[in-house]
Amino acid sequence: MADQPSQQTGKAAYAKRPGRTRKTVLGIGGIAVLAGLNAPAALDFAGEQYHAYKISRPAYKAKYGSWSQVDIPEEYRTNAIHAALLHTGKVLIVAGSGNEQKKFDAGSFDTVLWDPEKNTFKKIPTPEDFFCSGHAQLPDGRLLVAGGTARYELLDGEVERAGGGMRVKNESPDKEVFLPKGTRFRSPAGVEYVSKFDVTLPKAKRTFEVTRDARGVVQPWKTKVTASEVRVFVEAVEKGPLSVTDTQAQYEIVGLKGADANNTYGLSEKITLEKQDFQGIRAAYEFDPVAEKYVPVEPMDKARWYPTLVGLDDGRVLAASGLDDVGVIDPGDNEIYDPKTKKWSPGPKRYFPTYPALFLTKGGKLFYSGSNAGYGPADKGRVPGLWDVETNTFQEVPGLKDLDQLETSASLLLPPAQDQKVMVLGGGGVGESRKSTERTAVVDLKKDNPVFEDGPDLPQGTRYLNSVIMPDDTVFTSNGSEDYRGRSASNILKAQFYDPRTNAFREAAAPTVGRNYHSEALLLPDGRVATFGSDPLFDDQQNTKLGHFEQRMEIFTPPSLHRGAAGRPVLKGGKQQLGDDHRVTFRTAHPERVVEARLMRPSAVTHTTDVEQRSIELGVTKKGGEVTFQVPDDPTLVPPGWYMLFVTDAEGTPSEAKWIHVT
Repeated sequence: MADQPSQQTGKAAYAKRPGRTRKTVLGIGGIAVLAGLNAPAALDFAGEQYHAYKISRPAYKAKYGSWSQVDIPEEYRTNAIHAALLHTGKVLIVAGSGNEQKKFDAGSFDTVLWDPEKNTFKKIPTPEDFFCSGHAQLPDGRLLVAGGTARYELLDGEVERAGGGMRVKNESPDKEVFLPKGTRFRSPAGVEYVSKFDVTLPKAKRTFEVTRDARGVVQPWKTKVTASEVRVFVEAVEKGPLSVTDTQAQYEIVGLKGADANNTYGLSEKITLEKQDFQGIRAAYEFDPVAEKYVPVEPMDKARWYPTLVGLDDGRVLAASGLDDVGVIDPGDNEIYDPKTKKWSPGPKRYFPTYPALFLTKGGKLFYSGSNAGYGPADKGRVPGLWDVETNTFQEVPGLKDLDQLETSASLLLPPAQDQKVMVLGGGGVGESRKSTERTAVVDLKKDNPVFEDGPDLPQGTRYLNSVIMPDDTVFTSNGSEDYRGRSASNILKAQFYDPRTNAFREAAAPTVGRNYHSEALLLPDGRVATFGSDPLFDDQQNTKLGHFEQRMEIFTPPSLHRGAAGRPVLKGGKQQLGDDHRVTFRTAHPERVVEARLMRPSAVTHTTDVEQRSIELGVTKKGGEVTFQVPDDPTLVPPGWYMLFVTDAEGTPSEAKWIHVT
């Protein structure tokens, strides 16, 4: 097809013989002029053609790997904000409203279930806006999803009606009170505010006090009533500054009569025309991978937007941080979900910025790497450390340089998990800062006084780096951007492997789709890596065109799957349920090819935060045509849940995963 224009020119020349020579000369001259005028474009095209040829060669793929795009039918394309691998082998892609306020206003929330093996898609009814929620794998294989979006932000200059928190109290010990969205609160001066969400006020608490006189004689009981209290975001009925207040006052609730009016009232907090941040919800659900639906459970006590959910060694889940129901960062009121009772209880109090990277370590403590995403002051909660959730003590871990550039950094528990090393990669300054760092660092948590040590630098300063643990104990890192949300066309089309054994990076094939904010990557059961999402602020280098969410999905096939005629190791048979002896046996035609085995926890990733993924080294025993694997009997190292069992040969070629349930 590239030669078609010159062929047509030739045909035109032969049509009029007398002018053949002249027309041919003019044709060649015209092409020469065009080539001269478009030399850079022509060279770029030639370079692209050569690059496409080079990366398609088997030798290239065997050294660097390869990328391919997934064919997604239009009706299933969505804004991938969250992604989680389920023990069915399918991937749950959660968008909620997908950072699109029009969808939020319309109540249009998306979840798509993708089967990588069959490349089929299914839409899942989504009951809440899970945009910017938290999630964690549960022991039975369900996925806990909690928090999300109650209200989109309004920036400075966009706020027309004053808004803020209203503490609503109920002094009646005999009845709870329901106040629907749109309830009006009226001040003594007649200023009115409207609630933006439904509120249910529990009954007040009634307690009885026993007192004695000076002779020790019991006096008549005294009854004490403690009002219940719920906070709700309210907005002024009238536009403008007259509704602004920073003084507390008691507000009557319009429409209540008699005793209800006396017992139920509002107390205003600061109500302003300042920027109003996103607001969280209390909702919590378990996603059932077998029934393929969301199942409601008890909501959290606190509303959360941008929370981290991290599994503990006993199967419970800690929810930390997030913006609350009026858009204020949680002061440290963490809570714990028990999957046995489906209920929440108060957890240890500790402040973190939003989406803190918290990792369960051997012994049961949580390690906070300092990585986080997006909200919180620069001088609070940024220092890494070991958190004992039982005693609520925190041991700071020093040594990390560029401490002011941990926002949007990547963190992971390096493989194998027995080494207890955590790595931090890249990151940027707080908020919309242009700062980004190429710094990586590794800390050995087995030491009595752990200290971060510098690792090899990334190719350049990188925010939003996606990092995935591979079955051969390497870490595959890809994409990101140098500036905030890919500003100034700063997406990084690079990928590399980090090898913990050599503490060095090596190049991998470059992705073709740029990814920054709201992007994810996770390991699939077949050993490939799927990458999703990206939410650039702008679509051009000059930052004049608003960005569009990236809905293409790209898959990386590692070099090991392009090598050798022997294929990959194969395991057959075996039980999915791990026995009391923590051993599991499989058949294989070539036991000599099984060199190492890893138990890998499936990911639940968002905003560069994936505290679920971990890779545990297994003991390997061979006998005849069988291989037996020994799983460590330590729930702080191997928390209860479903895992992928991979084996690798001497070349690092992985088998396809076998699913194992650890209880």
